[in-house]
Amino acid sequence: MDTFYIVTNDGKDPDYIVTNHVKELLEAEGKSCILCRKDADKRIIKGSVPDRLDCAIVIGGDGSLIEVARVLHKRDVPILGINMGTLGYLTEVELGGIEEAVQQLVSGNYAQESRMMLEGCFENGGEDVALNDIVVTRKGVLRVIHFRLYVNGELLNSYEADGIIISTPTGSTAYNLSAGGPIVEPTAALIVITPICSHALNTSSIVLSADDEIVIEIGKGRGGGTEEVFTTFDGADVVSLKTGDRVTVRKAEAATKLIRLSRMSFLEILRRKMKGN
Repeated sequence: MDTFYIVTNDGKDPDYIVTNHVKELLEAEGKSCILCRKDADKRIIKGSVPDRLDCAIVIGGDGSLIEVARVLHKRDVPILGINMGTLGYLTEVELGGIEEAVQQLVSGNYAQESRMMLEGCFENGGEDVALNDIVVTRKGVLRVIHFRLYVNGELLNSYEADGIIISTPTGSTAYNLSAGGPIVEPTAALIVITPICSHALNTSSIVLSADDEIVIEIGKGRGGGTEEVFTTFDGADVVSLKTGDRVTVRKAEAATKLIRLSRMSFLEILRRKMKGN
C-alpha cells in the first residue's frame, strides 16, 4: 500500500489533531496521503476522490465509515476505521493504538473482511447502494403506510406499518435491531426484512438468501388516496415514492472490504455493547 485516502469526521476531530498525526506517521514511512475534500454540508465531494487509491482511512465513527463505503463502492479499496467515539462495530482502531495500527498496515500485517451491500433500483432508472440498510418509511404525518412485498416475483405479504427495513448482516445491529429484528453475523450473506411497527400481530422479521430479489410496491393511502413515502439508503440519501411505485432491492455486485488488525471477534464486540461499554 502506497497511497492513502484519509477521511475525517470534522465534528469528532475538528482541529485535525488525530488526522495530522496519522498523516505524519504514514508519510514517515514513505507513503502518500490525500485528505478528503467535503462540501458545505460536510459530505464527501465524490468528484474529488482520486482515481488511484490503495487504502481509505476513516477517522470518526461507524457512520463516517459507512459514508466512505458508499462513495468507494465498486472501487475495491479496503477501509480502516479509527474510532473517535464509543465502541463501534465497524471502526477498528482506538486512539491509543494508532501508532501500532499504522505499523501493522504498512508491514502488511492485517486481514481483510468482506461485507455485502444492498442495491436499490427504481423504475425511472435511478439506483443507490447501502452497507447497512434500505428503509421505506412514511412521509410527513403520523400514519401507517400500505405496501406489498414480493420475493423473486412472488407476493410474500401485504403490510400496514410505519415502514420496512431491508438490512444487510452488517446493518442487523443498527435500525433493524432497534425495530426488533435479529442480529446476524456480519460476514454472512443474508438479507433481513423487518417491518416497522406493523399493525398485524403475526408479522416478524424474515431472513432471506442473499440471492433473493425483493420488490416493495407502495399501496394506496387512506381512503384510496395517493400514498407518499421515503426510501432511504443508510439514513443518508432519500428518494420519494408514491402509490404504485416500486423499489427493487438485491445484493450489490461489489462488497465493502474492511481492514482488520485486532483479534477482537464480533461476539466480543457484541458482548461489550450489551454491557454498555
